[in-house]
Amino acid sequence: MQPLSLFSGADADVRAKLEIRQPTGSFKIRGAFNAVLRLIEEHGDARPRLVTASAGNHGRGMVFAAKEAGLPLTVYVPETAPRAKVDAIRASGAELRLCRDYDEAERAAKEHGSRGDALFISAYSHADVIAGAGTVALEILEDWPDVDAIVVPIGGGGLISGIALAVQATKPSTQVIGVEVEASSPFTQGLAAGHIVTIDVKPTLADGLSGNLDPDTITFDIVRQHGSRIVVVTEDELRQAIVALATREGLTVEAAGAVGVAALLAGKIDVAGKRIAIVLSGGNIDPDTLNALLADR
Repeated sequence: MQPLSLFSGADADVRAKLEIRQPTGSFKIRGAFNAVLRLIEEHGDARPRLVTASAGNHGRGMVFAAKEAGLPLTVYVPETAPRAKVDAIRASGAELRLCRDYDEAERAAKEHGSRGDALFISAYSHADVIAGAGTVALEILEDWPDVDAIVVPIGGGGLISGIALAVQATKPSTQVIGVEVEASSPFTQGLAAGHIVTIDVKPTLADGLSGNLDPDTITFDIVRQHGSRIVVVTEDELRQAIVALATREGLTVEAAGAVGVAALLAGKIDVAGKRIAIVLSGGNIDPDTLNALLADR
């Protein structure tokens, strides 16, 4: 856990969980490895082909885990995914299939899996992926038992689901706060409606959080049942957070990973007198994007 000097003037102790330093640059490697290890346990010497859909980071995690296990892998990704993520997947030797957007990639990957020639591993709606993500919370609580709240990015909900379940099992007094982006907020809109809804996904810097929820996802009910609070940040707030992390903390964080910092900087989470852990979930931002944001500050 790294203290963030950005909040040194606040009456709070704010620290970051640096998932940007994982081998693939994001927390996604946790769920990917857990899912692959469980498959090996179940299938023994068999080496099933795997298929997944990803905005980029889950694909990188699955590539890493599948390669270690010797499992063939097909990854469906949106054609708009950042070059840094797509190039890493392509270089690994996995079969890469480009789609119009994340929603199309997820539908295509599920259909591929339903044909029976590959096992579909969801980026978020998979029990083993969720359990792997939950180890983020276990490490935070082990390092910092007195933490009052954990602030978590929300895309498909796998990370916040894993963290919420781990917190409930180990220290239920710790609050879990999710952060969505205004351009893609399926949980905020779905929880208000009382069920999963189809949203109009707008362009966003936070590519890793963009897209509709799988209608069959298990994460929606987990988030609803555990009562996690959710706040929403704008694109301008995201830009400010990425730049602040780079210039004042020396941390390269992609937009999806910076939403927690954006929420605190914008005053959307009350931190006064509290101990707050922010999960910086990924650092795979294209250099050109980061340079453009820094030039415009």
